Amino acid sequence: MHNVVTATTNPAKIQAILAAFELIYGEGSCHIDAISVDSGVPEQPNGNEETRAGARNRVENARAMRPDADFWVAIEAGIDEGSTFSWVVIENAERRGEARSATLPLPEVILEKVREGEALGPVMSHYTGIDKIGRKEGAIGVFTKGTLTRSSVYHQAVVLALSPFHNAIYGQ
Repeated sequence: MHNVVTATTNPAKIQAILAAFELIYGEGSCHIDAISVDSGVPEQPNGNEETRAGARNRVENARAMRPDADFWVAIEAGIDEGSTFSWVVIENAERRGEARSATLPLPEVILEKVREGEALGPVMSHYTGIDKIGRKEGAIGVFTKGTLTRSSVYHQAVVLALSPFHNAIYGQ
């Protein structure tokens, strides 16, 4: 059984991480230990590099808090060039895997509020009336009519970030 520390307590992120690990390693193969850690970046990261840095920082902080885990996983959502996206960073004792998620272009009315310094989640909650939307379907669920959700998009990125851990060619 793999002990997987998630550098988040967000249910949408935890669900994606668990589903991806079980897809790759088998159902019931993982124990999730969800912890809250600091990202070292603003609540609403702006740009590719700041968002990736937030995910990397979360993994580093999770490792410091739970050094005996098998895997440490972080998902950091950000805004880049008018779209929302995330970085997934996964580490174990030997390597790191990283993947960027799909992106969702955001409406200008939402982007204006984000540019003014508000985080996407609260802005989306205001416009949709969905409390704590970032812990649920997110903007992705709203704007894709539920076809995709925050968790489903994260899931893909977690599967991609896991590639170096179960494909021997990455170690060559």
